[in-house]
Amino acid sequence: MSEFAAVPNAYPIIVGPTAGGKSDLAVRLALALQSQGRRTAILAADAYQIYRGMDIGTAKPTVDERQGIEHLLIDIVDPRESFSASDWLKRAKQTIDDCFAKSITPIVVGGTHLYVKLLVDGMFEGPAADEALREQLRAMGLVALRAELERVDPAAAARIHANDERRTIRAIEVFRLTGVPISEQQSQWTGSPPVPGGSDSQASETEEKMQMPAAPEGRPTVLIGLDWPVELINRRINARVKLMMERGFLDEVRALHAAGALGVQSREALGYKQLIEHLERRASLEDAVEQIKIQTRRFAKNQRTWLKRLRMKPGSVWIDTTTDPVTWLDVALARMREQDARQP
Repeated sequence: MSEFAAVPNAYPIIVGPTAGGKSDLAVRLALALQSQGRRTAILAADAYQIYRGMDIGTAKPTVDERQGIEHLLIDIVDPRESFSASDWLKRAKQTIDDCFAKSITPIVVGGTHLYVKLLVDGMFEGPAADEALREQLRAMGLVALRAELERVDPAAAARIHANDERRTIRAIEVFRLTGVPISEQQSQWTGSPPVPGGSDSQASETEEKMQMPAAPEGRPTVLIGLDWPVELINRRINARVKLMMERGFLDEVRALHAAGALGVQSREALGYKQLIEHLERRASLEDAVEQIKIQTRRFAKNQRTWLKRLRMKPGSVWIDTTTDPVTWLDVALARMREQDARQP
C-alpha cells in the first residue's frame, strides 16, 4: 500500500546554493514518489535554463541525469528573446495547474531566487501604466529624464543604464504615481536594499513591475532546503566549473556567439558572459575561467543571505548536507508524508 495519497495536495520546492545538489535530489525524490504510485514531474525555476541551447553553462540536467523524469520549463525560449519574471510566473502557474489536473506532483527546483519567491509569496503589480504621463515624460528627452531619475531615485539610476529610456520612464512613472521610489519598493518586497550596479536576474523585472509584500497565494508548498557550509559549497563550485569546461562549455558558447544566438538577457548569464569576453579577446581563457569561479562563489554568498530569510517560512525543512546523501531523501520524504497526513 502506498504511503502517499494518489492525488497531491501540495508540491515541494527544493532550494539551496548553486552546485548544491538540488537537481539530483529532485530526481531521486521524483523516483521515490513514483515508486509509491505518485506521478511526478520536475519544474525548473531557473532564469537561464529556459533558454534552448544553453545547456552546459546553466547546469541543465542531461537526458541521462533526468532518469526518465519529465522536466518542465526548460528549453522553452529562444536565447535571443528576453523573458521576464512575470512571464515565467504565468507559465509556471499554468504548468503547475496542469500538473495537478492530471494528479501529477510538480517538484520545483529553485535556481533563481525571485522565481521561488514569486511562487511562495506571490507577485503584486505596480500601478498601471499611465499613457498620458508616459507621453509627457518621453517629450522631456533622455538627458532630462536621467537627471530627474537621479534626483528622485538615485538607487534606481545607479542600476538602470543611462541609455535605457523605457526603464527610466517606468521608474519615474512609479515615483510620480505613488510618491515612493521603485528601488525602495523593491527592497520592501525582497527584504534587502537594492544593489547599485547589480546584475542578477532579479533586477530588470523590478523596474518593470513593483513587487510589494504579499500574503502567500496559490497551492500549498513544501519547502525543502539544502544547508551547505561555505567551504564545502565553494569546493563544489570550483569542481563544477572545471567539469563544465571539460564537457565543452567553451565550444557551446563559441557556437552560440558565432551564430548571434545570444540576446541582451541570455549573454549576461554567469559563465557565458565571461567566456564571451574571452572569445572577443578581452580576457585570456585562464582569466575567464577564474572569473567564472569567483563570480559563482560570490553568487552563492548572495544566495546564503536570501536562504537565511527563507528559513523563517513555517513548515520548511532544512537538510544538513554534511550527512550521507541517502538521508537527504529520507528527510524530504518524511516532510512530504507529514504534508500528506494533513490532507482531508
